[in-house]
Amino acid sequence: MSGILYGFLWALVRVVAWICFRYRVEGEIPRTGGLLIAANHASYFDIPLLGCGMRRRAWYLGRNDLFPIPVLNGILQALGWIPVRLGRLDREAFGKAINLIQAGNVVVIFPEGGRSHDGHLRPPKAGIGVIVSQTGCPVVPAYLKGTFDVLPMKARWPRLHQVTVRFGAPIQFATEKRNEKAETKQFYQQVSRTVIEHIAALGQVPIPRRSDGLTSDTPNRPNAGAHNAE
Repeated sequence: MSGILYGFLWALVRVVAWICFRYRVEGEIPRTGGLLIAANHASYFDIPLLGCGMRRRAWYLGRNDLFPIPVLNGILQALGWIPVRLGRLDREAFGKAINLIQAGNVVVIFPEGGRSHDGHLRPPKAGIGVIVSQTGCPVVPAYLKGTFDVLPMKARWPRLHQVTVRFGAPIQFATEKRNEKAETKQFYQQVSRTVIEHIAALGQVPIPRRSDGLTSDTPNRPNAGAHNAE
């Protein structure tokens, strides 16, 4: 039943997006296999407009306080929302995402951990590395252009503005077992930085600064342990 409703909403949102936002999709995701989509996050419109750009059903990791209405909560979870508790690694939510990917499904994550206040990319969280290390799945970077202009933070009503969704080539990471905790943490950070760099390249926007105030190399340079999947 949820699949039928998801399909109906997918078609409805796509038509509305074409009419209201001159909606375009550039690139595509693999048609089969479990994978993780990593996208920038600047608006509440990101989830529906990203979702209707894919020909596959997807599940979405998002903060657990977005929808405080119990009935709405249940409906959205049936449609694919995976609520994540903030402030620590939510093992239940990430475990569900890992199981979905291992079963051959698509999961969407926003590496920045929340919406951008000004539309610019924010430094990424390391949570994406946890999923990659447990699944070994490819990561498809995505950039949503224009959603911040449609509905920026604190705006009451959406505006008419063109929206483009860009999908990049899948990135594959080497996920061999790591014995040291420091090595594992370094891998998580490497994954998150590599992915955010590819997202920035898709949007042709600046790479966010790291916590130490530095920026990483651009995605045009090879990253150790990561490569584009064929």
